[in-house]
Amino acid sequence: MSTTRERIVSASTELFSRNGYAGTGIKAILAASDAPFGSLYHFFPGGKEALGAAAIRAGGTTYLRLVEEFYGAGADVVDATRQFFEGAAAMIEATDFADACPIATVALEVSSVSEPMREAAAEAFESWLAALRLRLHEAGIEPERAAELAIELFCALEGAFLLSRATRDNTPILVAGRAVTRSVEAAVRSAVPLTR
Repeated sequence: MSTTRERIVSASTELFSRNGYAGTGIKAILAASDAPFGSLYHFFPGGKEALGAAAIRAGGTTYLRLVEEFYGAGADVVDATRQFFEGAAAMIEATDFADACPIATVALEVSSVSEPMREAAAEAFESWLAALRLRLHEAGIEPERAAELAIELFCALEGAFLLSRATRDNTPILVAGRAVTRSVEAAVRSAVPLTR
């Protein structure tokens, strides 16, 4: 059974992802979380901005777990990349192009106006990049190239999510996935295996 705070954060994460930060009101959050009005300010004395930062962190943690499911220890990073993008394409289509990255919508909207939410988004994104860098490096890719590939993968996915939502077509995700998979495959082929 989730706590009231957890329900508020979960509802906020979903609503912010779908409707944006400005497009989501406190009443909608409380209705979706089945929480009494005063509870939001009880748990988040900083109001909606504090809730926004908490929702970004929660979404970031959820997505990090997803990244780690695909890119687990010992995973074939080429197959993981292909499956990751194919899974993203299937997911966005299954949600009628409503769900994509749990924090990108908010990050784009608030990064220049809210330092706490910008910091939360940067932390979340960095955690995903760190997980990708680690697995790519473990596959024998030099650290500098692994860092570049992690950024390529991240940017390709986020850009593809944006285009797919706007066009209501998951083809951009599949195309981006094929391109990034080729990049990862080329990097793995030219990598020097790590000495165990």
